[in-house]
Amino acid sequence: MQIIKNPNRASWSELIKRPTQSIETIEDTVVQIFDDVKRNGDVAIQKYTALFDGIDTIITEASENEINAASQNIPEELKEAIKMAKQNIETFHRSQKTDKIEVETMPGVQCWQEKRAIETIGLYIPGGTAPLFSTVLMLAAPAQIAGCKEIVLCTPPNKQGAIADEILYTAQLCGVSKIYKVGGIQAIAALTFGTETIPKVYKIFGPGNQFVTVAKQLATKYGVAIDMPAGPSELLVYADDGANAAYVASDLLSQAEHGADSQVILVSNSEALISKVEIQIAEQIADLPRNEIAKKAIENSKLIYIPNSQEALEFINDYGPEHFIVCAKNESHFVSGITNAGSVFIGDYTPESAGDYASGTNHTLPTNGFSKAYSGVNLDSFMKSMTFQKITKQGLRNIGTTIELMAAAEGLQAHKNAVSIRLKDINS
Repeated sequence: MQIIKNPNRASWSELIKRPTQSIETIEDTVVQIFDDVKRNGDVAIQKYTALFDGIDTIITEASENEINAASQNIPEELKEAIKMAKQNIETFHRSQKTDKIEVETMPGVQCWQEKRAIETIGLYIPGGTAPLFSTVLMLAAPAQIAGCKEIVLCTPPNKQGAIADEILYTAQLCGVSKIYKVGGIQAIAALTFGTETIPKVYKIFGPGNQFVTVAKQLATKYGVAIDMPAGPSELLVYADDGANAAYVASDLLSQAEHGADSQVILVSNSEALISKVEIQIAEQIADLPRNEIAKKAIENSKLIYIPNSQEALEFINDYGPEHFIVCAKNESHFVSGITNAGSVFIGDYTPESAGDYASGTNHTLPTNGFSKAYSGVNLDSFMKSMTFQKITKQGLRNIGTTIELMAAAEGLQAHKNAVSIRLKDINS
């Protein structure tokens, strides 16, 4: 890892860059695949499944037999763990439900807001080297609570043309409507346009690699909403000299093992701690099954010494991490001052892994600095707020002149007339 000592502000813009390709280098590929899927549907899906996943022929939809078999293949102990995580996730997201908001803005003018579920949603679940069945929980469980009618899941198949048993089991447990063996750009394109097999959806959820992230952004050009631009994982830890170096290193490595394009950063006011963490990383990484992946991510990562806590906080907000861990004596300074982060983990005994799996908060979070403007997935992500109003005769008398004056000032005579014709009848 690169060690950087007390960087000046002029260098911050370089330090906060992520190790990802530019959109320009990816977009041409994404546009080409989208165009092919739009025109050729399932034929294009099969072509790209063969090209990218190495499978020439595949039945796209997971069968009921496959789903039932998956349930039999999973150890009971793991099933119980998944159910406990689901319960915590449901408890946290169910608490986010809000009641109808109703107010009389002036006599006779009644306004209210109600929420309605998005009817059809698509979930993208990364597969590949680490099938993320935990992401099924994070997306399908709140979708069920929200009341989404159709939950469509796409995930890449393995080399045998199958989906991980854990993904199939968790999807069934969470009420997923249909499961498809499709990954990458072609999955996002299928959910965007619909094919002979895969239905078009109204909104797409889920993390993915850089290609999936750009594909989701392109989907918005075709009228399909997305949760957020969620790309390669990232973590920033702030720790002082009282932090446990072994804990800090383990947290950094937990995100580094996600992928070679992940990024982890330690910011500290202690050079001694930075040295200890560096040693711990070297020791712990050797024992990881995915150490080659983690090593590549560590190459893109940084240990940054910033002695002033306020300056450290400003740097962290400038970076806008997906995950932010605070292990410091003055934790309240960072907890109250953080404005740009997807999810915050506080104290020595709050590993980021807890949020990834089972504490209850959602792990689908904005990356690449998008936490400056986006929230992580929550119950409202699966719902729309709709406003209603009802005005009585007396209410229109009270508000009518205001509407007429404003419409006339904007030169919109028909808007004015829509009020004037009613007021004439009321007054006569």
